[in-house]
Amino acid sequence: MTIDNKNLFGKERLQELAEKALRVSDVDQTQVSIQVAKSSLTRFASSIIHQNVSETNGAIGVRAIIGKKIGYAESNSLEGEDIKNTVKKAVEFAQHQQDNPDFRSLPSPKPIPNSPQTYFESTAASTPEARAASVEDIVKTASKYRAEAAGSFSAAVYEQAIANSLGINAYNAKTSAELTMVMTADTGFGYSNRIAQDISEINAAEAAEEAAKIAADSRSPIAIEPGEYDVVLTHYCTEDMLRFLSWLGFSALALQEGRSFMTGKLGEKICGENITIWDDGLDPRGMVCPFDGEGVPKQKVDLIVNGVAKAVVYDSLTAGKEGKESTGHGTGGTGTHGPFAWNMFMKPGNTTLDDMIASTERGLLVTRFNYTNVVHPMLTIFTGMTRDGTFLIENGRVTKPVKNLRFTQSILEALSNVEMIGKDLIKQGMATVPAIKVKNFRFTGTTEF
Repeated sequence: MTIDNKNLFGKERLQELAEKALRVSDVDQTQVSIQVAKSSLTRFASSIIHQNVSETNGAIGVRAIIGKKIGYAESNSLEGEDIKNTVKKAVEFAQHQQDNPDFRSLPSPKPIPNSPQTYFESTAASTPEARAASVEDIVKTASKYRAEAAGSFSAAVYEQAIANSLGINAYNAKTSAELTMVMTADTGFGYSNRIAQDISEINAAEAAEEAAKIAADSRSPIAIEPGEYDVVLTHYCTEDMLRFLSWLGFSALALQEGRSFMTGKLGEKICGENITIWDDGLDPRGMVCPFDGEGVPKQKVDLIVNGVAKAVVYDSLTAGKEGKESTGHGTGGTGTHGPFAWNMFMKPGNTTLDDMIASTERGLLVTRFNYTNVVHPMLTIFTGMTRDGTFLIENGRVTKPVKNLRFTQSILEALSNVEMIGKDLIKQGMATVPAIKVKNFRFTGTTEF
């Protein structure tokens, strides 16, 4: 992969810095992670661009191992003396730590397979002028619907080099772009989001049309009573639920500590048979990443298969505790947060959003969730608000916008009540997911907007 050096450091330079840090350390084992990022952002509000910012930053993180003592230090300076001082700090911190009885070893090197493309020059070369042209398209669409647009359009390039004293020497460059917006049309609001590694995949006019139409259609919402409703949830909602599942229980650390909803349930049915969820950092339909924060190659992990809890993800520390191999889901840093499923997918169905609406006698169409928080981790109960487009469905048709509702719902219970699954997988944040239709989704409160 050829990368324009004017954008970032380059493979040789980053790996040289990582090796220099390793040479400074004289403890049992050492891991060095260096990341350089160049990010640019265009913000707009009231249909006017009000900010363009760009930042280039670098950081080094060092994990030092003395026996079973683990120390970690980081710095955002990549100057020679600062790198040495960061290593020395990590060693000093390790000397003052208690033994971690679960530690076995840092990971040994494994071949990193050729991954789908992660770096796109189109994203790396994004300019304020190009993003402004996209915002112009957004504003034109907003005007057509008598709405105003607010949001941001970002582009970033990341380079990462990870090396350890056992021989790992991994490098990757990747790009990321995201467009997010909220349209306001009097008392109506609409939302859309697009994320991609190749910025040319993001169609600003199409995203604006989605948000503006929702905003226009949600003017003058009516109030309805809370209760249980059949709901059609867009992919934004589905991704939110999977993200919480990852935080709450797809980690081996959560399972080992007995705080995962999968505790004591591996091999058992925990949701509907039509639900299959996996994590795969090499699937080009998601945000591709070939290795984790420890330089271990990403593996595909089947988390839930046909409703049955199958597996969790591991880093080197949690894998060592069980005598297993890491699945390539380490987050790096101190390692105390445990592994994490970042690249999830849900198996699609064979229906469309329109099919789901047409099949609903009385229910709600929910664009997205907002202000979501956990109520009961083991039961996967979370609460939050509907936002930016909530509509009443009657006799298979969207009939009226409704004021936002508070929900309090078990995610696994909702995934046990999925009646229909969309055929289109859409990339969103941590997961690539379909829309779903859920029966008896629980709403517990109302709002004034």
